[in-house]
Amino acid sequence: MKKLILNFLFTACFVLFAFAQQDTTKVKKEEALKENIIEEVKIVKQKKAIEQKPDRTIFNISDQPNLNAGTLMETIKQLPGLISSDVAGMLYQGKQLEVFLDGRPLNISSAELNSFLEGMPANSVERIEVITQPGAEFPATSGGAILNIITNRNAKKYLSATYTTSTAFNVYDTSRFRTYNSVLLNAKNKYFSWQLNFGQNYRENATWSEFLNTSSNTILSKVQSDKLNRSQFLKSGVTFDIKKDRLLLNYDVNLANSDSDTQGFGLGFVTLDKGKSHNTRQDAAITYQKRFDDKSQKLDFVFNYNNNKNDFNLFSNVLNNRVLDNFSNQNYYNGKFDYSQGLRILDEGKVSFGALYEKLLFEAKNFGTINLDYQRVTAATYLEFQAKYNKFDFILGSRAEKYEINGKTTTGDLIPFDQFRWFPNATVQYNLSPQIFLNMNYNKKITLPSTSALNPNNTTYQNQNLNSVGNPNLQPTIFDNFEFKISAFDYAYVGYNLSSAKNQVVQQVSLNGNLVQSSNFNVSEVKIHNFNFALPLPYMLFTKGLKETMKFDFNPDKINFLYLYTGYQLHQIPNVTTKGFWNLNLMSQIILPKDIKFITEFGFITSGGNYFYFVADKPFNNYLDMTFSKKFLKDQLTVTIFGDDIFNMNRSLFRPINDPLLSYNKSDTRKFGFTLNYKLPTKNKAAKIEQNMLKDDKKEEGTVIGN
Repeated sequence: MKKLILNFLFTACFVLFAFAQQDTTKVKKEEALKENIIEEVKIVKQKKAIEQKPDRTIFNISDQPNLNAGTLMETIKQLPGLISSDVAGMLYQGKQLEVFLDGRPLNISSAELNSFLEGMPANSVERIEVITQPGAEFPATSGGAILNIITNRNAKKYLSATYTTSTAFNVYDTSRFRTYNSVLLNAKNKYFSWQLNFGQNYRENATWSEFLNTSSNTILSKVQSDKLNRSQFLKSGVTFDIKKDRLLLNYDVNLANSDSDTQGFGLGFVTLDKGKSHNTRQDAAITYQKRFDDKSQKLDFVFNYNNNKNDFNLFSNVLNNRVLDNFSNQNYYNGKFDYSQGLRILDEGKVSFGALYEKLLFEAKNFGTINLDYQRVTAATYLEFQAKYNKFDFILGSRAEKYEINGKTTTGDLIPFDQFRWFPNATVQYNLSPQIFLNMNYNKKITLPSTSALNPNNTTYQNQNLNSVGNPNLQPTIFDNFEFKISAFDYAYVGYNLSSAKNQVVQQVSLNGNLVQSSNFNVSEVKIHNFNFALPLPYMLFTKGLKETMKFDFNPDKINFLYLYTGYQLHQIPNVTTKGFWNLNLMSQIILPKDIKFITEFGFITSGGNYFYFVADKPFNNYLDMTFSKKFLKDQLTVTIFGDDIFNMNRSLFRPINDPLLSYNKSDTRKFGFTLNYKLPTKNKAAKIEQNMLKDDKKEEGTVIGN
C-alpha cells in the first residue's frame, strides 16, 4: 500500500510535468510584461523592518542597527515572540524552531547550534525569515516552524565591497573584550556573478551557574567559567548564466575554537578545569535552475553536502587527568528537485511538486572508542496547489516521507524507526484589503531527534556533582499545528496557535543522590497554546490624537513610534498542573536631530510559568538595550553606538518540578560598544550607468547568489 501511494504521487508529478510543456505563448507574453513591472517596483522598494506574509514573518537585519551590532545569537534573542533558553530550547510563538541557513537545514542543535550562532556576526545576515506555516514544499521534519537565516548574497554589475567592524566591552565583575570583523565582496559580468564574504569573531565572556538542593539548602555545584571564543567564517558563491537558466555553486566553511578556565566547588569537591573545543563545519551546494518562457514555470535541482566535526576536551588540574575526550563527525547528503507552474484554478492558481532524498551519518567517540553509530535515510515527495478566488487565497498540500533510522551503541542496537508518514497542510486566507488579512492554517509535521540530543557523550562541562548526556533512543515527534491570525499593515497582528505534539523531546534535570544529571526524554503528549498580539503606536498619536494620526500617510520605518509585542503561552503536560507565562517586548524608535536614530528595546518574561518540566523562579530574558546610529558620507558609512542589558538584569532561575533543585545561570550580557559599516565607493563607470539600465536588462540588478 505504501509503495502504491508513492507511485501514485510520482505518477501525478510526471503527468503534471508533461502538461507543463504545452504551448503557453500568449501567457508567456503577458507574464513577461508583468515580470518587467514587478522587477522595476522591487528595485525601488523600501525595506521594512518587519514584514508579514501569509506563511512567514520577515525581519530585516541589515538595515537595523539595533539588530546587527553583535552576534547572530544575540540578534535572534531580540526578535519579538522568540524565546531561546537552555530549558525551553528555541520557540517562536509557541512553536519549536528548525534552523535553516540560506534555505538549507543546519542539522545541528543544542549547544553546537548556540556556539554556531554565537560565532556568526549579525552583520553578515541580510534578513531572518520565521516560516510559521511551512507548506508541503518544506521538509516535514521542519517541526512547528522554520527560522531561515538569509545571508548577504546580492551581486551587482560592478565590484562592490562592504567592511564591517564591531567592538564591545562586557562589564560585570571585570571588563571583557569582543570584536567582529567581516568583508563582503561581490560583482557581476556578462557571464557570471560571484560573491565572497569572510570574517572573524573574537569573544571573551564569562558565565556563572549554580545548583542548589533546596531540601537541605546545600550547594551541589557552583561554577564560574571564563571563556575565550575564536571563530572564522567564509561564504563563497558563483552563479553562471546559461541563457535563461542558472548554475549556482556555493561553498561555506566555519571554524570555531574555544578555551575555558572553570573554577567550581560543591558538596565534597573543589575543581579547576581547562576546556578546549574545536568545531569545523563545511557546506557545499550545487543548484541548477531551469527557467522557461512562461515565468510561472520553475524547475530547480539541488545537491548538498555538509560535514560537521566537533572535538571537545576537559582537563582537571586538581585530578591531573583528562576528564572528557569526546569527538563527533556528521556527514549529510541531500538531493532534491522542485517544479512549479501557474494553472487556471478558480481565478488564479499554481501547482508545485518535487521529491527529496537525503542521508545522514553520525558517529560519536568517547576517548577514541565509538559509542554511537547512527544513520538516517529519508525519501520524500510532495504535491501542493495554490488558488485565488475573489478575496480568498487557498493552499492545499500533501507530503509523503519514508524514514529508515537505525544505529548501535556499545550496549546494543538502537530502537529502529522504519515508517512511512503522510503530512497534509491547508491554508485559507481572506483578504479584507490589500494590507489586512485573516488567516487560518493547519499542518502536520515531524521532528527527528537531533544528533546533539542523541549523542551519549557530554560536550559541555561536568564535575563530580554535575553531568550532561544525550539519549540515543529518542524517538521522532509528531506535530499537529493549528493557527488563526489577523494581520494589518505588516506590523500589527493578533493571533492564536495550538501545537499538539506526540513524543515531544524535552530536557530533564534529575537528582540522583548528590549528582545532577541532565538529559532528554520523550513525553507522550504536549500541547502548547500561544496567544500573541503586536501593535505599532506612533508617538504623534499622543500629541495630535487619533483622528489626525489616521489622516497622516507615514512609513513606520521613518517615524517616531513604539512597537508593542506581547504573548501568552501555556504548556500542557500529562499528569502535571501547569501555569502559563507572558512574554513582553517593547521597541521605541525616535529620530533625533541630524537624523540620528535612537532605538530602545526592553524584554521581559514573567516568572511562575511552566517551560515543559521547569518553572521559572524569577523573570528571565529581561534586558534593556539602547542604540544610537547615524549615516555619513552619502549613506556609505553607518556608525552605531550601543549598550546591551544596561542594568545587567538578564539571568535565569529555574526549578525542575520533580526534584528539590534550583538552577541559576548568568552570563556577562551587559556590554557597551560601537559598530562601523562602510560601503567602499566604486570607481567603475558601470556603477553610474547601472541606474539607467533598468529597461535594458532588469535581471542584472541584484542577482541572488545561493539557493
